[in-house]
Amino acid sequence: MKSFLALALVVLVAHNIVIVRAGDADPLQDVCVADRTSRVNVNGFPCKDESMVTANDFMFRGLDIAGDTSNMLGSTVTAANVMQIPGLNTLGISMARIDFAAPLGLNPPHTHPRATEILVVMEGTLSVGFITTANKLFSKTLEKGDVFVFPKGLVHFQQNVGYGNAVAIAALSSQLPGTQQVAQSLFGASPPVDASLLAKAFKIDASLVQLLQRKFLAA
Repeated sequence: MKSFLALALVVLVAHNIVIVRAGDADPLQDVCVADRTSRVNVNGFPCKDESMVTANDFMFRGLDIAGDTSNMLGSTVTAANVMQIPGLNTLGISMARIDFAAPLGLNPPHTHPRATEILVVMEGTLSVGFITTANKLFSKTLEKGDVFVFPKGLVHFQQNVGYGNAVAIAALSSQLPGTQQVAQSLFGASPPVDASLLAKAFKIDASLVQLLQRKFLAA
């Protein structure tokens, strides 16, 4: 019995270590500025020669600039991840600015497969929420200064429900969180997902699926 308990303890500890390590890998040096020109394929980016690293590798200008919301969704995201800030490589963090037009500018249902997101409203009023794997919706209406958390990998959204434009700043627990919009992925995939499959999944007519696919593929 004692040996079984010891083995169970080892398994639990190992399991917890795996959970802790489930995000971006920890850095093994002070800095590893992304060398985005390298042809070496690794999980992330190889490190730039340290003698070539400058302060510019750790900064980004632009989150003070309003994004263009003159699109069908009425929103735009300005990312500040490793693609804009090479110094974020291996640090497991990034940011984004989200601008919402009035009325009803929408950051549509989407997921970040590699990151938890924490969002603060800088201006305006947002309706936000996420849906768990048990299909339970957690939603709130946020005002300026309010903060909301979207757990890693879960479908979530934000919409402007105020009378003026809205702005939010998000921090994410990955240098490159990834974004997958639900509707765009299903109806705008290339090559297209079989219409009969989506019709059965959504319990709608295949002709409606094909109409949606034409709209998303043309966008």
